[in-house]
Amino acid sequence: MHLTQRQLILLVFLTLAWGLNWPIMKLGVTDFPPLTFRTISMWLGLPVLALAMVWLKVPFHIPRERYRELFWLAVVNMFIWHALMILAVKSLSSGRAAILGYTMPIFSALIGAWFFGNQLKARNWVGVAAAGLGVSLLLWHELTNLSGRPVGVLLALAAAATWALGTQLLRKTTMPVAALTISFWMTVLTTLVMSGLSVTFEMPQWKAPSTVVWLTILYNAVLIFGFAHAAWTFLARSLPPVASSLSVMMIPILGVFAGAIGLGEVLHWQDWAAVLLMVVAIGSVLVPGRPSD
Repeated sequence: MHLTQRQLILLVFLTLAWGLNWPIMKLGVTDFPPLTFRTISMWLGLPVLALAMVWLKVPFHIPRERYRELFWLAVVNMFIWHALMILAVKSLSSGRAAILGYTMPIFSALIGAWFFGNQLKARNWVGVAAAGLGVSLLLWHELTNLSGRPVGVLLALAAAATWALGTQLLRKTTMPVAALTISFWMTVLTTLVMSGLSVTFEMPQWKAPSTVVWLTILYNAVLIFGFAHAAWTFLARSLPPVASSLSVMMIPILGVFAGAIGLGEVLHWQDWAAVLLMVVAIGSVLVPGRPSD
């Protein structure tokens, strides 16, 4: 598997945008309703994504017979992920939430092998094992406090497993439209769902966002919903599932250290050891191998 220049550029910017967003989200939801935070970010991000489509001359149309498939892609790629993960960020440190969220590549590789007939090579299994060990090390201190925060941990793992399934389904879809079109309409549907959840569960908590919260919302609107999700949809469709999954394992590393620097979250030796293991996981899919590998 070789990355094209376009894929590599998207991957670098995606890593930076998503990695830095973990402490930014934590800062945003610390004193603000999390579902409402996500909802406002999506409503502001949709026009950015729409303008990008107009500028790039990407059509908005999706054939009517594909509406059902689009809905289920949105369920497994965005509905569950965004609702559960923002609640997990509220209760966990940003670094630990990032690590739990990015157990996704492990789930994706295993789901692909067990249910979609993907043939994992030996080097891919090494990458899965390295990523799994890295996650275990980074969760060392979180697991000792599991009895105090089981809901946040379980929400994040459920979100990761569902997103892993969504990644596999994105790869398998034959929908005859651009990745940006799929991303736009999945975001539209998710915005409506998140709006309903916010009204139902958080209306009594609604208040005017502070300046800091507005800045975090704008970051999410422009860089996450205006760019990152569209970039991920493109990568998930154009790369093999194990490659698109393991290749973003640098994101939780960036999230962990960004949280340590920006929010003062404490790092331990497990965090440093996990960096090496994540590099091994990434190398297992990105470094060219012999034809027989």
